[in-house]
Amino acid sequence: MERRKKLAMLEAIYRVEETFVRGLEPVCKPGCASCCTARVTMTTLEGELIASHLARIGEGRLLERVRRSRDRSTERFIPKITTNRLAEICLRGEEIPAEKMADSPGTCPLLEKDRCTIYPVRPLACRTMVSRVDCTATGFADMDDFSVTVSTVLMQYVEHIDGDGCLGNFTDVLVCLSSPAHRTFYRQGALSCPENGLVQNRPIPALMIPPEHRQRIRPLLGAVAQIRS
Repeated sequence: MERRKKLAMLEAIYRVEETFVRGLEPVCKPGCASCCTARVTMTTLEGELIASHLARIGEGRLLERVRRSRDRSTERFIPKITTNRLAEICLRGEEIPAEKMADSPGTCPLLEKDRCTIYPVRPLACRTMVSRVDCTATGFADMDDFSVTVSTVLMQYVEHIDGDGCLGNFTDVLVCLSSPAHRTFYRQGALSCPENGLVQNRPIPALMIPPEHRQRIRPLLGAVAQIRS
């Protein structure tokens, strides 16, 4: 699939997610940045959208800030498996590999005065972090189970679209794609994920939807199906 079509599908999925979130009445608001940490993961397709956006608005300094943050962070979260790989493991009844989560992941380097500098093109993991309570009061987000299911399913679709790409900590993905050579390799479907500290994306084996959410999620799946058709 050509790059332009992939990016168009990604942005369409973002619009589906925005429609879903509008119906939740979340407490999240501008300046609420407690959940904006360096623990976020994303696909190379999302990284391509962000890198292109930063280049278009002339914000190379933000990429340099991400690079410095990545180089300083020895405890950043580096995923071992993707969402679709997790689905494969669950289908086979195999043991899920333990993921090491950083105790102090640090603040997202793309924040300025508690505002996201890439808000229009922020990755799906940020978009779907929708809390029912004020995180500043509790210290953590409180997502309802259905929102978690929607987040997981949309991540599966984005990974599937970016099938020849990779997934990783967002700082690793952005630093990788800041290299013209790596971006060329990615666009050719020839980027080596392991060499760049990333993991290979995989196709959807099955959507991870609990039985109690299957009826409720149908409209969202229908909207995604329209994107893919």
